[in-house]
Parts: sequence; C-alpha cells; structure tokens
Amino acid sequence: MKTVLKFKWPIMIGLLILTAVLFFLAPNLTEQAEEAGSFQLSDEASSQLANSILEDADAASQTISLVFQLDQQLDAGMRERLEQVTAELEAIGSPVASVTNPLENDELEEQLVSEDGQTVLMPITVEGTDEEINAAADEIRETAALEGATAYLTGQAIINNDVNVSAQEGLKKTEIITVILIFGLLLAVFRSIVTPLVPLIAVGISYLLSQSLVAFFIDWFGFPVSNYTQIFLVAILFGIGTDYAILLLSRYKEELSSGRAVEEAILNTYRTAGKTLFISGLSGFIAFLAIGFADFPIFKSAVAVAVGIFVLLIVLFTIVPFFMAVLKEKLFWPSKKSASHSDSRIWIWISKLSVNRPLLSMVLVALITVPLVFSYDNDLSFNTVDEIGSEYESVKGLEAIEDAFGKGNSLPVQIVVKSDEELDGEETIPYFDSLSQDILKVEGVDTVRAITRPTGTAIEDFYVDNQLGMIADGLEEARTGLGEVGSGLDEIEGNLSAISQQSGDSGGIGEAAEGLAQLNQQLDQVTQGLQQTGNIPQTVGALGQISGGLTEIQEGLQAGAGQGSELGTNLAQLASGVGASNDGIAEIADGLEDAAATLQAISESETVRETGIYLPEDALEDGELAPLLDQYTFADGTGMLMEVVLAVDPYSPEAIDVVTEIKETVAQSVNDTPLEGAEIAYGGISSINSDLADISSSDFTRTVIIMLTSLFVVLAFLLRSLIMPLYMIGSLLLTYIASISITELIFVNMLGYDGITWAVPFFGFVMLVALGVDYSIFLLDRFQEEAVSGIDIRQAMRTSMAKMGTVIITAAIILAGTFGAMLPSGVLSLMQIASIVITGLLLYGLIVLPLLVPAVTVSFGNGAWWPFGNRNSKIK
Repeated sequence: MKTVLKFKWPIMIGLLILTAVLFFLAPNLTEQAEEAGSFQLSDEASSQLANSILEDADAASQTISLVFQLDQQLDAGMRERLEQVTAELEAIGSPVASVTNPLENDELEEQLVSEDGQTVLMPITVEGTDEEINAAADEIRETAALEGATAYLTGQAIINNDVNVSAQEGLKKTEIITVILIFGLLLAVFRSIVTPLVPLIAVGISYLLSQSLVAFFIDWFGFPVSNYTQIFLVAILFGIGTDYAILLLSRYKEELSSGRAVEEAILNTYRTAGKTLFISGLSGFIAFLAIGFADFPIFKSAVAVAVGIFVLLIVLFTIVPFFMAVLKEKLFWPSKKSASHSDSRIWIWISKLSVNRPLLSMVLVALITVPLVFSYDNDLSFNTVDEIGSEYESVKGLEAIEDAFGKGNSLPVQIVVKSDEELDGEETIPYFDSLSQDILKVEGVDTVRAITRPTGTAIEDFYVDNQLGMIADGLEEARTGLGEVGSGLDEIEGNLSAISQQSGDSGGIGEAAEGLAQLNQQLDQVTQGLQQTGNIPQTVGALGQISGGLTEIQEGLQAGAGQGSELGTNLAQLASGVGASNDGIAEIADGLEDAAATLQAISESETVRETGIYLPEDALEDGELAPLLDQYTFADGTGMLMEVVLAVDPYSPEAIDVVTEIKETVAQSVNDTPLEGAEIAYGGISSINSDLADISSSDFTRTVIIMLTSLFVVLAFLLRSLIMPLYMIGSLLLTYIASISITELIFVNMLGYDGITWAVPFFGFVMLVALGVDYSIFLLDRFQEEAVSGIDIRQAMRTSMAKMGTVIITAAIILAGTFGAMLPSGVLSLMQIASIVITGLLLYGLIVLPLLVPAVTVSFGNGAWWPFGNRNSKIK
C-alpha cells in the first residue's frame, strides 16, 4: 500500500487513460449479446439439431404470422384487399419465401379466418437469420397496413427481438436509477457531498474497464455472453463496489477518529478492512468463476462478473487510497460525524439474544424461515412473452391469435425427419399419416399438419376403406352402365328385326339382329355374374369378347349402309348406336381394369396392412400430393416435415409435458417401420423450452455443487476453519430458499404467472450466495480479529456485531437498492431476480446473519476453528 500511495498520481492517470482507450476500442457488448441469441442451446439439443438438419439441407425456415383484426366482418372489399396484400408480400422477396393466402380455398379459410369473420391469420414463411427477418419486418408492416383493419406481426423471431429490445431498454433504466439511488443512499449514510462521489467514480471506472475487457474476451476467446451480462455487471459492481467502499471508508473514518495520521489511517484501514475486502472479493471472484464450469452458455455468461470483481479489487486498492490521501479529512466534508462508523444499536440489541441465548435464537430463525422453505413449489415458467409485457406488437398479435384460433396455430411444434433413404415415395408417405394419427392421440395436441393432411384434416381418398368404398360404388355404376348398354342393344336389336322383316332380310340384317341378341344375352349374364361374384378380371375378359362381337356387327351394318338411301341411313344410325354401346362397354371395361389393378396393388402393398393407406403413383406425380412435396419434403426427398399444433399455450409448462409425450409417442410409433432408422428432431418454441427445462435443471445442480465446493475451499483456507464455512454456506442456502419462496408467492400466487422464469433460480442463487457471503465474512473476519486479542468468544462476537452491524445493514440496503433498480426495467426475469436478492439480502442482514450465525459460532466455541484451533481465544 505504501507503493500505491507513493505513485498514486501516475496510477490514477494511467487507469483513467487505460479506461478511456479500451472503452473506445472495445466491441459493442450490447450487439454481441444480441448476436449470441436468447437461448444458446447446445448442438445436441433436439431443437438445435432440427435447425441444423434444415440448415444443412438449405431448408431452414420459420413461420411468422400477420394477424389482421378487422373493424367489421370480412366482406368482398376486404377480401380483395387481402388478396392484394398477399401478392405484395410475396413480391418483397428474401427473406420472405412464401405467403399463405387465407382465402385461397374453403379449407384454408376455415382454418385461418375466425368464426366471427373479424380475425384473419396470414402465415408467412421466412428464410434467413433473425436479424434479416427483423430487418424486413418494417416493410412487411408497411405492406400490411390496411384501412379498416389493425395488423400485428408476431412469431418467434419477432418476439425474440422484442425481448432483446426490452432487455436493453431495461438496462438503460437500471444504469440511471442505480447511480441516482446509490448517490442518494450514500449521501444519507455519510451526510457528505464528497463521500458518495468516491465509490461512484471507483465503481464507474471498474464497470467501464470490465465491460471493455469482457467485450474483447468475447471476440478473442469466445467468452460467453447473454442479455444478462451487462445488467449483472451493473448491478453487482455498483452494489458490492459500494459495499466495499463503505467498508473501507467507514474503517478509514474510524481510524481518523482515533487520532491517527492520514497515511497511518490508510495503511491500518487496508491491513484490517482491506483484508476483509480481499477475502470477500476473492470469495465472490471464485464463486462467479466457478460458473464457467456450467455447460449452458446463458448460465456461463455470468462469469463476466468474475472479471468485474477482479477489476474492482484492483481499483479499490488504487483509486480509493488515492482519494483518501488527496482529500484527507475533506473526504467527509461537510459532515464531521458519520453514522457509518457508529456502533449498531440494532445488532447490539440482537446480540443479547443470539450470543446469550443461542438455542432460542436458532429456534426463532427456524420459525421464520422453515414455513417458507416448505411452501416452495419450484414452479417454473418458460414463457418468453411474459418477459416483455403486453405493450409490444408481437404480444398483441399472439393474444389476437389466442382469442380467435388458439396460440398453437402461430407457434407449432415442428417435427423434422431425416433419412439416408427417400421418404417421398408411395411406400413411405403412408407411415407419416399413421404417425400423425398416433400424435393426435396425445392429450394437448390439437392438429397435425403433414403431407397427407396439409390443412390438418386427413385426405380421406387415400384410406383403403374409402378406396374400397369408391371401387364398390364404381362396380355398381359399372353394373348400371352395362344395364343401360343392354337396354340400348335391345332397342337396336328390335330395330334391326323390323328392318329385316321389311327388307326381306336384305344384307344379313336378320343375322346381325340374332347376333346382337346373343351378345346382349351374354352381357346380361356378365352383369349378373359381376353382381354375384364381383370377379372383375373375368368380367373384363367377357366384356372383351362381347366388344369384339359388337365390332363385327357394327362393321357389317356399316357395310350394308350403302344399299339404299333410306335403308342405308337407318343402318348407319344403328351402326352408330352399336358403336356407342361398344364404346360404353370399352369404357366400363377400362374402369374395371383400373379397379382390378388398384385392388391388386392394395393386396400386394405392405403399407396397406400397417397403415390402412394406399397411395397410387399418380397421386405423387400429378395428383393431390404433387404440389405438397415441395412444401413438406427437403434434401431431395430424404427429409420430411410435420407440424403439430398444440391445444395449450406453446409457452406454458403444459406444452413442455406435451412435447415430452410427443417424443415418446413418435419413438414408439416409428418402430418396425421405414422411419425407424431416421434421425428425428423437434423444433419450435415448445421444443426449445423442453430442451431448456432439461439442460437448465441438470446444469443448475452441477454448477451449484461446483460453486459451493469452491466457496467452501476458499473460506476454509482464509478463515482457517472447516466449521465456519459450513454454517456460513448453510445459512445462505436457508436464506435463498426462503427468499425464492417469497418471490414465488408474489409472482405466482399473487400476480398469477405460471411460475418463476426458468433462469431466475440459478441467477438468484448465484447472486444471493456470492453477495451474501460477503456479509458473513465482514462479521466473522472482524470476530477473528477481536478473538485473537485474547478476549472471550462471546465478548468478541458482541464487539464484532456492534462494530459491523451498521456497515452490514447499510451495505445490504445499498445492494438491495441496486438490485431494486431492476424492478422498473419491465423485464420479468430481472424483476424476479431482484426480488430474490432484495428479500434475501434484507432477510440475511436483519434476521439470519445476526441471529443464526453468532448463535452457531458461540455454540461451537473454540470448535468453530476446528481442526486448526484458535489458541488466543477463550470462553467465559
């Protein structure tokens, strides 16, 4: 410290220059956080695997939705305008790939126009990054502006962008409120205009330096970053930086009040409070550094705080001594007495209970905290929309969709199937419909859209039972047609007989009539046989013979048509009638041949027995499925897409359960089918949330263990005890569970949210434990300082509580106030984290720390230093 004081001016000037240079040269941390994204799941996560499969096949796309709320029911004029909007949107080009016209056909209109005719949903398929999609959003909005309608644009990319915008706006509010709040609190504590400036300058330099270094580390080393990074840097550095400055300034004031010279007061301050500060800072540094062992990048992004704490310690050991040495007693001008170094009357009063009656003190803490512990339900929410509130357009759009159609229509679950074999053939596609039927049985699924059910409704013509019904109807029509042909031939036969009698059987007309009668008799037998046996091949063969006979008769009649003008004319007409009958028989025979071929194909198809579906080849080539192949297949037919519309809110915890069941159902359904060896992944917000639930839960447990173990080792080394770290950490765990329980009561039970935002328990735990441990270090380090002087343990604890109570309470209030600056941010997760930290710090600083920790310490006596011991202390 003497060296620091000797070179205080060069150090101060150097730090200011370094801060300014790095600030102007560093990358933009806000932009880096936006580029990193809101979720940052690993490549192995199902939702990311789905996206990777589509990107590799150049088929990555997503759907955003235009929602039109009409001032009146849909009429002809609005229909025309919506048709025009569809064409204009398609003309925008990249990233707009296609636009679904909700009025294109009756099926789409039923699906995309609300029952009251006042809400119209227009899905837009877009390809590109979220940044490209949002860049085109303004043009889409401008194109969609219609008189007589309000248009909202929503979808995953739009919502994520609104979350980023909300987070950055919240950060700006937090920064301004934090500075004003800290200055006001310090002004109240020190009753000095000058004193508050020192912590603000020190912390401000620390924040700017830390932010610059973190931004460089992101570029150089791929350092983790998220929307939480900057906000936590602000809250924690301003919070603990102010706390540490209060600790130093209070001790410095105490040393000056004892009559010591300025330099001696500074040196003594850093020998005592400086040591405490170093222990606290090192503990916080280790705690946040341990987060780097997390797998989840969003969790890891809090490791930036470790960089901030490291920089903060350097600044507090250089900048603060500079102001102490330069300003001397004027540091506290105009106040001559500061409340910060006075003995704490509250903690003196509490010490009478916790030190003198430790068991009763422990019971009191249990009565306050244990009911809260048991009331905690661990309800979690994955609803990103809750983060930003209903004032954003994307949320209004979702609410409009929910009211008119249900939210699932705009944010479906996407099933991506990729195989080494082609999936777009008639022997494979039926299995996708079978899979769709199984998925529809899952509770919470509303509709499945797939190649065989593009609007969510199955194409009935592909089912064998329907096809057999149509064939049966065709046979009935064939029998009817043959009967009609027979009737026609009867009439021709009668006419021929009459002509034969009139002409004296000229030209073999009688023979033609007799032959026609025989053929007609055969036709009757064929018709009856078809009706009785349904033997199509036999019927087709017999019809061929009859057709041959009719052809001979027709040719004979045509040959006799030139014998006389009137007779020839009659014979020509009869020949034409025979020909028409023959054509009818040929047409019926062709139809029966097609039916026979279809029945044969159905009988030979394996898919029919397993799926109940038969797809004729022409259905894929130029039939109903032909235009759907491009929509639902990719990678040259080796990939297939399906969409599952949920009956529940896609952001809800229920949606995660539904996705889990869908995955299980699909895994069972594809067994022993051509899809069994295919790679199957799941996209969409519900799938992303399902992955978040799995990854965040496992990562939380593992990271917390690493963090607590690291803290224990550091505290054991610094305090030379294995016992003190145990109950220090235990007291913080108790405080954390009680505080998150209170937060759950507020946001779930009182405000009606689905649960605590999924990232909040992790960050709330990290913040509260890493910050709260400082206060127990403040107390126990001062306790050790008093205990080594030889006084009894109880008196050492009383003195420590009296001396540190005001500092700890003041620090807790300031840090709670710093996190309180997050409350007006409007970002739900930040508000919940702030609630956990605020309630936790106040609960710890006012109840758990003064009541529980001293009670446990004096109960252990010299055992508190086990196994190293404290020979200079004694118990009375």
